Amino acid sequence: MLAGAASFGALGALGATTACSRVSSAGTSDGGDLLERLRAQGTVRLGLAGEQPYSYIDKNGELTGSSPAIARVIFKRLGVPNVQPFPTEFNSLIAGLNSMQFDVVAAGMYINADRCRQVLFADPEYEMRDAFIVRKGNPKNLHTYEDIKKSGAKLATGTGYAEIGYAEEVGISEKEMLLLPDQLAGLLAVEQGRADVFTGTAVTVRNVVRQTKSKKVEYTKSLIPEVDGKPELGTGAFAFRKSEERLRDAFNRELHKMKKSGELLRVMRPFGFLEQEMTTITAKERCK
Repeated sequence: MLAGAASFGALGALGATTACSRVSSAGTSDGGDLLERLRAQGTVRLGLAGEQPYSYIDKNGELTGSSPAIARVIFKRLGVPNVQPFPTEFNSLIAGLNSMQFDVVAAGMYINADRCRQVLFADPEYEMRDAFIVRKGNPKNLHTYEDIKKSGAKLATGTGYAEIGYAEEVGISEKEMLLLPDQLAGLLAVEQGRADVFTGTAVTVRNVVRQTKSKKVEYTKSLIPEVDGKPELGTGAFAFRKSEERLRDAFNRELHKMKKSGELLRVMRPFGFLEQEMTTITAKERCK
């Protein structure tokens, strides 16, 4: 995992030096022309943020993750055979997309109202519960965000993660949290006693504990956090520039075919996703 992070950084530096090759699309009043441009050049640039299992560079320096795997299938069917990674920080994905550093955000990005004002989302490919990394045996008996608040446990999560907001809902302020770059750093923080609990998406937490084979920590059962007193299932999707409705709609048509046939789950299952984490909810519903 650490080797993959190093490769990821190297590719990020490469991406920074090749910005002159990025596709420019001013968009049109009838839904944009980026799809035609991508077909002409044969390559789509994917903005990704290095979070397993959504999109990351593996230990061999190869682009992988559920989002790139889906992108390869769909864009090939749209007449764009090649995908090229553009690694960046998660908090820079929307800005990078809208400044045309890359063409699509392929990072399993959660749909929320603020992001809906800035980008067009495809329909979600998954819906996700949260889970915690805790010390072996879960000595503080942490199963919900309320448990963390009541126990005074030190909470860690990722920079830019939706889990920051979930924790704030129960009265844990961001300044009380330990914000870390990724789930591996979170696991290490719990192992080393710098945090009592790391919170992230259930698939992310499951994968990092299994892959590291840590004997010091475990993951909890998944839970559904609440926002404004209502259950909040996170839904992740590809994001496009506001001007590129044609590309988003073409992408959605292929995505829906994959959902209907069961192909989407087959593509995502190797990255740790479960059947119950698939969804039929739409971006329009989520953006409300």
